[in-house]
Amino acid sequence: MQYILGIDIGGTNLVIGAVTEDGSRVVGHVTEPTGVPEGPDAVINRIIAMARGVIAETHRQDSEATILGVGIGSPGPLNRKTGVVIFTPNLRWTNMPVRDRIGTALELPSSLDNDANCAMLGEHWVGAAVGAKNAVCYTLGTGIGGGIIVGGKLVHGASDAAGELGHVTIDVNGRRCGCGNYGCLEAYASGPAIARRAVEAIEAGAVTAMTAISGGDPARITAQTVFEASAMGDGLANELVLDTARYLGVGIANMLNTLNPEVVVICGGVTRAGDRLFEPLRREIARRAFKPAVEACRVVPGALEGTAGVVGAARAWLDEHA
Repeated sequence: MQYILGIDIGGTNLVIGAVTEDGSRVVGHVTEPTGVPEGPDAVINRIIAMARGVIAETHRQDSEATILGVGIGSPGPLNRKTGVVIFTPNLRWTNMPVRDRIGTALELPSSLDNDANCAMLGEHWVGAAVGAKNAVCYTLGTGIGGGIIVGGKLVHGASDAAGELGHVTIDVNGRRCGCGNYGCLEAYASGPAIARRAVEAIEAGAVTAMTAISGGDPARITAQTVFEASAMGDGLANELVLDTARYLGVGIANMLNTLNPEVVVICGGVTRAGDRLFEPLRREIARRAFKPAVEACRVVPGALEGTAGVVGAARAWLDEHA
């Protein structure tokens, strides 16, 4: 069988797997922490070592396997033509030739696209957005990424910068974002931003179950801590989840009014909050977007939990090399 290696580079985790040519199966799926403090070269070297392990495991499971190439999804902005990641705040990369570093080491033809674009491609190919002509994807994790499908095609824009939905301004006088701007959606609704808002409230004197859950150490509070406390009925945690839904609702309503998509897919760790997040999120979108746009659109969690970026990176490679 023929496979394409899919590599999903995230600010928190590196995820790699071998994807069958029809997208139906991921073989040798592995995940490791990104390890940003190690430095860019060390991260690239670990990606290469992980990829070699996935290739070996694929051949172990399928002795007749052929690896056609390697598709790479990375945070951006980036240049698909040159294969260079221009800048990514969460990884601290500047002008990193990711595509050629990895492709040359693995001796495979390679492609590079934005990681959230890859998640959109994966969900559109075999996930929650199959068949949609117009769709939007938000990836909620260390940062917030986005991907846009219009007329059945992924939108890259004039310089591969389309779909940076996490850097849409939702508050002109807002919080400083890692990109250097103020008031970006990412500065409010990414995983670290949710945790940061929780810590600020605790430091201001709020009483919450999150203190016990984190062992009294604010540095151990994550977005998952917030969602866990919310499930316990914690007042502060519930308020933080509602605020997160409100911030996301502002950004997504803007996209509904701009693009009128059939489906908005939300991927990433933040979606583990389930209906505690999605119910107030859908209400906020309905409150802010035009009614015909709301009625035509489904807002759903991704169907490819943990593998959307890997599957989509493989799809991006196929699209480039078809």
